[in-house]
Amino acid sequence: MAETARSTTHSKEAVPISLTETETQKSQGLWMEAFKRLRRNRMALVGLGIISVIVFCALFAEVVAPYPYDAQIRKDNNAIPAWLPTFFPTVKPKGVEGGYATVSDRYLLGADALGRDLFSRIIHGTRVSLAVALVGPLTSLLIGIILGSLAGFYGGWVDNLIMRIVDLMYAFPALLLIILMMAFFRSSFSQSEPGTLAFALNKVDSAFGGMLFIFIGIGIASWENMARLARGQTLSVKVRDFVLAAESIGMKKRAILMRHVMPNILGPLIVAETLAIPAYISTEAFLSFIGLGVNPPTPSWGSMIAVGAQGIRSFPNQAIFPALALALTMFAFNFLGDGLRDALDPRMRGVD
Repeated sequence: MAETARSTTHSKEAVPISLTETETQKSQGLWMEAFKRLRRNRMALVGLGIISVIVFCALFAEVVAPYPYDAQIRKDNNAIPAWLPTFFPTVKPKGVEGGYATVSDRYLLGADALGRDLFSRIIHGTRVSLAVALVGPLTSLLIGIILGSLAGFYGGWVDNLIMRIVDLMYAFPALLLIILMMAFFRSSFSQSEPGTLAFALNKVDSAFGGMLFIFIGIGIASWENMARLARGQTLSVKVRDFVLAAESIGMKKRAILMRHVMPNILGPLIVAETLAIPAYISTEAFLSFIGLGVNPPTPSWGSMIAVGAQGIRSFPNQAIFPALALALTMFAFNFLGDGLRDALDPRMRGVD
């Protein structure tokens, strides 16, 4: 009897230990497994490393860049580094037959037509691309999640009204809509009278180097996909048991939407918006390429490519290196977005 009692007591004491271990494993849950899968994705880690370097350059551009982005040395206009003719034989330095390019080792990647250091301007250009990569997704998430979740949760005339607005926005190509809005902003607000809202916005836009209207244009034209995705996720979540249980105890719909629905749809939406970041960066670069981007002398990779493309046969470095920086940044965000999508996919849980 005593041995039976001791064995019973021992088994009762062993139960909490196993429960504690199980709870610890559950507490790790999806996020720990997602982090482990992300660590195993080498391309995602490479993308994250590149993005970390770009963020560092953007934050400490004045320290990393050897010259100010607007510093001009006219005697060094279109200067090239000594190593450039080795990789681009068509570039002829002075001193050889048909030579036209000034060789200067003061510039790592050369200088532009105004004598400004290309490397310094590329470093400062990271700020524009990263600002668009941050503001674009945040704006899209804010507008898209609010409207999409409202449409999916309440349904009826609310759903019909919001979705018809989305359909109307889809009737216009997004890039064309942004170009029209940028042209309108730049032409109308630049001639505004002092004391008006348009005048104040134009001053703010000038203070940000012409980026305010880019943010507004991209934000207005980028939320439609997010709204549709948020609506679909909301329709899926609102029929779950925990939402029905909250409704059965009399919880208000607004509280259910904020406490139960939105937190459960954020994961896929954030991953989707991460995958869309390269599109925002390329949109800004294209706007700067056609002259509707940032204001000179604020450096943007798109405007640098546009200027360099005019003399790409004579000075290919002025267009190629900004284009490489743009392509590298877009690849990095694509790799990281793909890695996050695979890591946060619930179907990948327990899969090595």
